[in-house]
Amino acid sequence: MRIAVTAAGGQLGAEIVKATTEVVGKDRVVGLARTPGKAKSLGVEVRPGDYDSPKDLESSLQGTEALLIVSGMDAPEKRIEQHRNVIEAARKAGVRKIVYTSIQGAEEDTAFSPIVQSNRTTEEHVRQSGLQWAIGRNGIYIEPDVEYVETYVQRGEIANCADNGRCGYTTRPELAYAYARMLTESKHDGQVYNLHGALITQQQLAGYLNEAFGTDLKYRALSVAEYRQERVAELGEFMGSVIAGIYEGIRSGALDNESHFAAAAGRDHQSWAAYFGALRACAG
Repeated sequence: MRIAVTAAGGQLGAEIVKATTEVVGKDRVVGLARTPGKAKSLGVEVRPGDYDSPKDLESSLQGTEALLIVSGMDAPEKRIEQHRNVIEAARKAGVRKIVYTSIQGAEEDTAFSPIVQSNRTTEEHVRQSGLQWAIGRNGIYIEPDVEYVETYVQRGEIANCADNGRCGYTTRPELAYAYARMLTESKHDGQVYNLHGALITQQQLAGYLNEAFGTDLKYRALSVAEYRQERVAELGEFMGSVIAGIYEGIRSGALDNESHFAAAAGRDHQSWAAYFGALRACAG
């Protein structure tokens, strides 16, 4: 079986390519990328994979039997059509199975909700494709908080509108490990999995960061309006509102879900003590 992975030039797509090659070998994995040159370092065959180019997608998927679709980054209505392009190209090319990387989050009443709804629409298109399928709903990446730690230190705090809400965080390598199994094991067909590690609050996140980097961060809860205003000032109207919507979802409990990671991956998600312990070892 040859397996195709879209968005191979991106962070999650690249991790999924690497994890899948560890299961089936590099000669059986094909990376699809809008800019193929960005994925050449992965050591697999890379073909054109622009979600807006149906003919290229159909051509690039020839000879593959399973396909991992990484959710796109465009505006909600546009990404629905882009994902449909990939699904239809897969059908025409003779692909037999689709695995889709969806998301968790509030489906109503936040600025992030239209993005969640667009992913739910694509989930339904995947189910109705006539192909075998499996869907993962990713938790929130924890890496951005780690990468943002110097800014947190400058501010002396983590401040957002999540309040005491628990969040199902995850990492790209852990997601990739699970998706490699979902692609290659038929027992996952027809399943929808929430993919994240142990639920933690922002206070716990601050504690883990402090342990890993020797910092003294505190968490301060903001109102949704305050946090949105801050994010919009730094990131612009669209992205600032979306980020605020994600944390509003944490506040409301939309990211406080049961994890199905072990069912998907065949092992437990890496613990946060182990993850941050490894960061501490590297920092030391």
